[in-house]
Formats: sequence, structure tokens, C-alpha cells
Amino acid sequence: MTLPHFSPDADPGPDFASLLRRVGRDPEAPIVESIGGVPLAITHGTTVVAIRTRDGVVMAGDRRATSGNLISHRAMEKVFPADRWSGVAIAGAAGPAMEMVRLFQLQLEHYEKVEGHPLSLEGKANQLGQMVRAHLPAAMQGMVVVPLFAGYDLQRGVGRLFEFDVTGGRYEELHHAATGSGSLHAGTVVKIGYRADMEATDAIDLSIRALFEAADDDSATGGPDLVRGIFPIVAVIDVEGFRRLEDDEIRQRFEAMIGDLSPTNTRGAAEGGQRPEQEVDR
Repeated sequence: MTLPHFSPDADPGPDFASLLRRVGRDPEAPIVESIGGVPLAITHGTTVVAIRTRDGVVMAGDRRATSGNLISHRAMEKVFPADRWSGVAIAGAAGPAMEMVRLFQLQLEHYEKVEGHPLSLEGKANQLGQMVRAHLPAAMQGMVVVPLFAGYDLQRGVGRLFEFDVTGGRYEELHHAATGSGSLHAGTVVKIGYRADMEATDAIDLSIRALFEAADDDSATGGPDLVRGIFPIVAVIDVEGFRRLEDDEIRQRFEAMIGDLSPTNTRGAAEGGQRPEQEVDR
């Protein structure tokens, strides 16, 4: 089989269906793009962040899933334990992402049972990278899955985090990472607020603030829903393992953050600061 070549002005781009049409696809293998004339709506999930702390890693993700301009699910879970000392957060096509997480969990459990000890954290990241790479054909058809992986390295005694690209490329980040449609906004907030050797409690507040700001500018990212009681999923991973924070604690942290951002408190802080220069001179 000879690979097709296209000039720069005739490049079909990342649309796999368009590529098949250009080269003449097999009529026995039709491309399913709609059902009953209605375009397929693929459910997507965003946004997730991971922050390295003094004792481990904090991972967080919003709860909204969208299909185009519609909210298809308000309480989707995007942060999962991979095993006892690691977690995976998903962004992208929800169906393939959930399947990838379940298979990843199963593979890590199978390895531990066969070998008698868990796979190293770096080995887990490599395994997940291979799974993302194997998903590339589906990604070229629009079902992209780009996860974040983080955990506590028992051999080094530190938290580590990894991000991936659609081809399975694995990149370790030293401080923080974000992915999803709101990652630009969330990542900016984390970058500004991050400092070395953060305590877990500070990283939790920072991740919540990052998701809140992302939801303010990205319609696909869901903010806190005080009416329905829906809040982001936040997990801490350290030497004690993976543990998810209770919704009540997240609610309290959100309410405190919103209180700090209210116009009344902002005005009070300004009034409580240094007096105008002319008053100081007096």
C-alpha cells in the first residue's frame, strides 16, 4: 500500500473521515457520521489539573460533560484512583476515556497480583502512554482522550505528575499540569498561585480556585453548583495513598473562597489598607 501525499494547500487536516473520502474509501466500510441525519454528538469532559505538593500530589477536576453546545451531564467524575498510590484524571471523549481508565486500573491490579509487587510509578506512566498511543486511530476520528497521571513514588518518596499528548507522548512536569478545554485558564491560575513546597491544603484551595476561574471563561467547564450540591472532585495522593475529599469539605472551601471574592470583602480590604498619601503625610 502506498501512502497518499498531499500538497500544503490540499492537506485534509486531522479529519480522518475527510482523508478517507479523498483517497477513495472502501464502500463496504461506511463512515458513520450521523444517525437519522442527526450528527453524532460525542460527550466530552473537561477540565482537570494536578499540583505537586511537599508531601505528594493534589488532583482535581470539574464535573461538567458537554455534547457540542449542550450540557449532557452535570456530575461526571473525571478523577479516579489508578491504584493505591496513583490517580488518573481524564479529559476528552468521555466514553473512550472511561474505558481507558477501567482497563488501566485492571492492568495495574493484574501486574501486582502476578508479580507480587506494584509497578513503579514511571512504569505506570509508560503503560498509560502506550494506551493513549493505541487510541490514536479513534482520536483521528474525533474521539480524543488526553489524561493526566500523578502519584506518590514510593521509591523516591515524592509526588510526581505526568501529562500526555494524543500520540502517547509522556512528559513529566515538575510542578503542575492541566488539560482540557479550560486548561489555559486553570493552568494560568495555578501558575500564578503556585509556590515550591506547597502544603496539600494550600494546593487544594489553589486547584479549586483554578477550576472556578476556568468555569468563568470556558463554557465547557462546570463551576460549583450550590443548588444541586455538585462540586469538583479533589483527591490527595501521598504516602498514605489516594483519598478523595468529601463534598462537604469542598463546599466549605468554595464558600470561603466566594466570600473572599465578594465585592463587600474586596471593598473592605481596600479600606483596611494604607490610607491615601495625603492622610499619611498629615
